[in-house]
Amino acid sequence: MFRKLRKDKRVRNVMTTLAVVVSALLQTYVIQAFIQPSGLLSGGFTGIAILIDRITSLFGINISTSLGMIVLNIPVAWACSRSISKRFTLFSLIQVFLASIFLRIFHFSPLFDDEVLNVVYGGVLYGFAIVLALRGNASTGGTDFIALYISNKTGNSIWTQVFAGNVILLCIFGAIFGWKYAGYSILFQFVGTKIVSTFHHRYERVTLQITTVKGPELAKRYVDTFHHGISCVDAVGGYSKKKMYLLHTVVSSYEVEDIISLIHEVDDRVIVNLIRTEQFYGSFYRAPLE
Repeated sequence: MFRKLRKDKRVRNVMTTLAVVVSALLQTYVIQAFIQPSGLLSGGFTGIAILIDRITSLFGINISTSLGMIVLNIPVAWACSRSISKRFTLFSLIQVFLASIFLRIFHFSPLFDDEVLNVVYGGVLYGFAIVLALRGNASTGGTDFIALYISNKTGNSIWTQVFAGNVILLCIFGAIFGWKYAGYSILFQFVGTKIVSTFHHRYERVTLQITTVKGPELAKRYVDTFHHGISCVDAVGGYSKKKMYLLHTVVSSYEVEDIISLIHEVDDRVIVNLIRTEQFYGSFYRAPLE
């Protein structure tokens, strides 16, 4: 039932909208309650916007963080939209616009006076703001666009490389505003990146070993629905001595729940063994970001 609801376009749009709104609100809260009071700098295009704001303010010019976020994101969104779906790009831009608007509307007070607590809790919440958007089939824009564009092309997560790029940005920040705050900002970014890589598993792969008496029927339903290849081998039950089939396939981890649901629709007595796949060579179908 839930799987059918998720396929409904209206339901998916509502879920994505909720994820985008909550993500933007949480991102705004972290910036105002943790980042700004501690003199930190987040990574990505938000961090670049904050850095531009601080540098220009030294010369008496005011280019606000909210304006910088919008100006920086639009050209990157347009460039990446040819690989990432227009729906995904649109909702990601909505998240960016909402975050920039929320930064002007809301004024959250700092939660802690301690810099270490701001770094740890702020990093965790900022990571969850990104994860919320990603799980809702959107993003927080900026480097998320670039990361997802490359990941969708290669099938590999590049959050570690994104972190390395953010460290370079933070080193520039440190050279201008002081290495103490740059060090705290790098730690903040590390915590946030760790949260994203822990909870966003779109590009991790797992192997499913399926034992069933309805091999051909299950294989056909699976291929028609998920478009992955699957091997089907004749087998004999060691205990029952009955004819069975052993199916073998490799899938993205985010698909596992839906695949298991479909398998049980075909055979409610099926046995499924899930194995984490460290390396995979060969062609692999990746469902487009929607």
